[in-house]
Amino acid sequence: MKLDWSALPKPIIALSPMADMTDSAFCRIVKETGESWVVFREMVSSEAVMRGNDKTLGMTDIHPEERPLIQQIFGSDPATMAEAARVIAQRHAPEGFDVNMGCPVYKIVHNFNGAALMKEPELAAKIVRAMKSVISVPLSIKIRLGWSDPAECIEFSKVLEAAGADLITIHGRTKTQGYAGIADWTAIRRAKEAVSIPVLCNGDVHRAELVQEALAVSGCDGILVARGALGNPWIFAQIDDVLAGRPPRVVSMEERVATVKRHLDLHVAQYGERGVVTFRKHLSWYFKGIPGAKRFRDALHTASSRVQLNQLLDALVATMGNGAPRSPSTGAK
Repeated sequence: MKLDWSALPKPIIALSPMADMTDSAFCRIVKETGESWVVFREMVSSEAVMRGNDKTLGMTDIHPEERPLIQQIFGSDPATMAEAARVIAQRHAPEGFDVNMGCPVYKIVHNFNGAALMKEPELAAKIVRAMKSVISVPLSIKIRLGWSDPAECIEFSKVLEAAGADLITIHGRTKTQGYAGIADWTAIRRAKEAVSIPVLCNGDVHRAELVQEALAVSGCDGILVARGALGNPWIFAQIDDVLAGRPPRVVSMEERVATVKRHLDLHVAQYGERGVVTFRKHLSWYFKGIPGAKRFRDALHTASSRVQLNQLLDALVATMGNGAPRSPSTGAK
């Protein structure tokens, strides 16, 4: 599929890149809920790509069922970022690249990566130009409202557009806010109005019912759904329902558990049997806020084999039946 952000039907609804979460297995689960979703893969280090790190290069593998897929990378050296993109494009040909210029985590920003680049607009522009010179697919940039001033994104977005960025995603908080407080969709709108390229709104769209408000307030071309998709890959189908004027679909416990089992199989196929342990982070999200699931929590999070975990999931369905929908308030910012 040839990806053209400007030509995609609006609103654009996509899965946001999330470190340690939006791996191949999870992206495939999201794609299995429908054919139209664009997914952003979790970020990889440009420096690790250039070192030939096996783990990092493995993170860039793409299964055909994931496409169209956008690979996010991070780094602060224009030449390294460009060469890493060239290597990944040659190996796997993602439909697009995304640069992380918004991560607020200390281990990222203290090396002048992530949100730290918002303090260095000239360097950010050099990264965009260097990458655009070696790739033939769209380049998008994920930013925040700013480092500390929520108006910083306005001029920064103009810089990115002038450098050649094809799309910008803006998370509605500053770096200093981290994930505290409420995402400011109105501030995103001011940046959207300052550029002519597509802009996606990100932050606090943790329920399908919030999409229309987020679009109206931000004026954006679409939404990038982050933690609202964790434990709820059906949110994209629910968003389709809301946009079409239908009530969002209800997910039964039977369907939830069947999806968890499918996700577990894909996760173990990707990581081996040790994946049973690393899969626990997803279990926390799948059953968060589900009435009656609390009694199974400890057992689910101590299961050490796929057989044991599947038995627990079967017991959960047998105990709770097929009529336990996801709580409409469940989700994260």
